[in-house]
Amino acid sequence: MNTGTVAKMLGVSPSTIQRWVKQANLQMDRTELGHYQFSEESIEILKDIQNQLNNGVLLQDLKLKGKKSRQAAVLTGANDLNFQKVIQRIEELEKKVNGKADDVVSYQILQHRREIEDLHNEVSRLNEVIMGMEEVAVHKEPLQNIEKGREFPPEAKLKKWKIISSLFGF
Repeated sequence: MNTGTVAKMLGVSPSTIQRWVKQANLQMDRTELGHYQFSEESIEILKDIQNQLNNGVLLQDLKLKGKKSRQAAVLTGANDLNFQKVIQRIEELEKKVNGKADDVVSYQILQHRREIEDLHNEVSRLNEVIMGMEEVAVHKEPLQNIEKGREFPPEAKLKKWKIISSLFGF
């Protein structure tokens, strides 16, 4: 019988039959096109699987008639060597990632340093402009004060200087 016929007979889908065959490691005959060909013996095994599943047994815990229950096997020799290679490769990749991260951080620090230097130069330039403007204002101020008939007290200059220095931080 083919997969579809067995599935109808058991009341399940063809993909369920295929899953049971794979999970139970059943040796099935195949047609020229690669489809499963079920014998009476294999149909009885599938009925037993269905009964066990209906009774609450998990697919991985199935016990098949005439077969030992399936258990996972762990190979140690070759697996240890492969495992060590994988661990070594992971460590190499981690080193590369950390190196890239360090490079990125270093680049960002250099960018910030350049930006801070540019800002510092701009503050210095603005400070020079303000000092020049104050000198011009000092020379013009007495003339303007004399013309107006009044002079600014020295405290006014000091207050003005404190305001400007608090704004620009010098």
